[in-house]
Amino acid sequence: MKFISDLPLSSRPWLLLLLSALIFEACALFFQYGMELKPCIMCIYQRVAIWAIFFGGVIGIIAPQQLLFRLIGYGLWGTGAVWGLLIALEHVEMQSSAMSLFFTCEFVPNFPSWAPLHEWIPFLFEASGDCGEISWQFFGYSMPQWMVVIFAGYTAVLAIVLLTRIAVAKNL
Repeated sequence: MKFISDLPLSSRPWLLLLLSALIFEACALFFQYGMELKPCIMCIYQRVAIWAIFFGGVIGIIAPQQLLFRLIGYGLWGTGAVWGLLIALEHVEMQSSAMSLFFTCEFVPNFPSWAPLHEWIPFLFEASGDCGEISWQFFGYSMPQWMVVIFAGYTAVLAIVLLTRIAVAKNL
């Protein structure tokens, strides 16, 4: 348990977090531009959540020994993981047959006025697809269903790391 608790004190686990998020972003761009799958508004929100996890890794790498940097890293990681999980679950629900009859998604993301990411970086954050359309599956699971697995994994790993840090700290 001490081994898991000590992981965030090193830059390598934070680098792994950063690289995993970067790989998922690269996959998203491949799906969008290589396979010509148009991202919907929910896909874009999930993309933002992955970027939050990425930046959590960046902050963690800077100074993993300093509590403030770890806390900011945990905060970004947790926000991205939990928010992404909630968005992915909602997206799966939208694609279900009962909801798709009554739902249409918007094309313009609801970003804050001070950070219109879809205007600043449109190739990355502009939505052009339909949330209810299932245009890709792998082993019978749609993209949002896989994103539920991915975000659940990020959330579970964060919970394990934080719980072991607390448990080890209480034993000292």
